[in-house]
Amino acid sequence: MGTAHKALRGPAGAVRGLALDIGSSRTRVWAPGAGVLADVPSGPVRRGRVTDATPHQDLLRRVAAAAFGDSPRDTVVMLCHPVLADSEQREAARRMITGLGPTRVVSVDSARATAAYAGPAGGGPLLVVDLGAELTEATLLVDGMVQDARLAEVGLADLAERGGAPASLVHTAADMVMDLWRSDTTGAVRGALRRGVLVTGGGALRLDLTSRLALRLGVRLRLANDPATSTVRGAGLLLASALRHPGADRR
Repeated sequence: MGTAHKALRGPAGAVRGLALDIGSSRTRVWAPGAGVLADVPSGPVRRGRVTDATPHQDLLRRVAAAAFGDSPRDTVVMLCHPVLADSEQREAARRMITGLGPTRVVSVDSARATAAYAGPAGGGPLLVVDLGAELTEATLLVDGMVQDARLAEVGLADLAERGGAPASLVHTAADMVMDLWRSDTTGAVRGALRRGVLVTGGGALRLDLTSRLALRLGVRLRLANDPATSTVRGAGLLLASALRHPGADRR
């Protein structure tokens, strides 16, 4: 942690920050100048909901102490959440982070964070499918903003419990994409499908899932670079923007 601490200090007077992705399987922390500071098993998290904040706070206190030193003054935490997380889920996570003492907590959904790191340059429509440990999400982004989304409380952990058969998870993901298409009145989903569906999460590393999904949808898939950490890395890019503009959105 000592090396990371030095890397985070930056020029005198610079605002410091962390990007944080608390997944159902892994908790990942990213910092400017240091990259991924932590990639560890998550504490009690079920279907994207933190059920016990204590293990996470213990981890984050250690990371924050290394990153921010003795004082968290002028610090920002960019906090990722599932696309369809409700206000209670988001507020519970924010309270946990606020207890660490940062000046600001800025929330961002996982799809926008992933697109910031792994999406194509320029605007236009983009479909992001996140095959996570306990959640599967399909999100339509247009010019970087969420237009529509679907979420299913099923993921890779369920495959392990059912003997590893991928068909049910592929079926779920494909159905969510098709439901977005049926609900779309603007043609954005069709345009996004032509560009290729961006697939992220741990499931993006499984050929048995991605090949079946591509076949079922009949479109090209684009796998995110380093899909397991693409969300927190994208949140890090958004954090850099927040650090440059201290008066930015404080959602």
